[in-house]
Amino acid sequence: MASSLYQNPTFLKPLTPATTATRRSYIPVRCATSRSHRLPLLKGRILSTESLQTIQTLKRLYRTNPPNLTHVLSTTLTRLIKSDLEATLRELLRQQHCNLALRVFYTLRSEYGADLTLHAEIAKALSNCDMLLDLDNFIVDLEENCEIDCGDYKGLVSLMKVVIEAKRRESTVRIYGLMKKCGWGSVVEPDEYVVRVLVNGLKSFDEIALAEEVQNECNGPLAKIL
Repeated sequence: MASSLYQNPTFLKPLTPATTATRRSYIPVRCATSRSHRLPLLKGRILSTESLQTIQTLKRLYRTNPPNLTHVLSTTLTRLIKSDLEATLRELLRQQHCNLALRVFYTLRSEYGADLTLHAEIAKALSNCDMLLDLDNFIVDLEENCEIDCGDYKGLVSLMKVVIEAKRRESTVRIYGLMKKCGWGSVVEPDEYVVRVLVNGLKSFDEIALAEEVQNECNGPLAKIL
């Protein structure tokens, strides 16, 4: 019996690298404390050491020494590369640290720019946390400091839907004003779905005259809708 085992020792074979990797991929990762209020970690997301250290530093200072936070932001965030800034931002949003996420966002936008989809992500997080005044101020800042790409129909619709669903009438009107300022209807051809969302949103706020203005300016797309 013993000799047959030694002649065919299949049970003694070491795991191959592929098998080891497969087994490791199924090992669950658990946190030491309950954070059930957080959004789930996105599949495939990997935070760099720099991002993790920045998140820990910002959270600690926000909790213990808020006055020193501005200095840390100016000296730490500007040293991060774009991918690390984005990862830091989204992790803070996942943990619902919207105030800190906003500060990271403004650094990211000033250094590398930010598209409308990312603006919509921030707006959605603020809405989910019932930070509605901060959402309004966020739209005011967008109106005063940014040129938006009105041809980014997906991002534009996402942003409009957030403010409309949050019942932010003035913010919706501001977005329309910014669209016109950035060439909507003159340089950029109106998109049918964007027009529908905007018109329906304005009507829900009883902004009938403004909705009719949109209709009159965008007769082509609206002819298929109304």
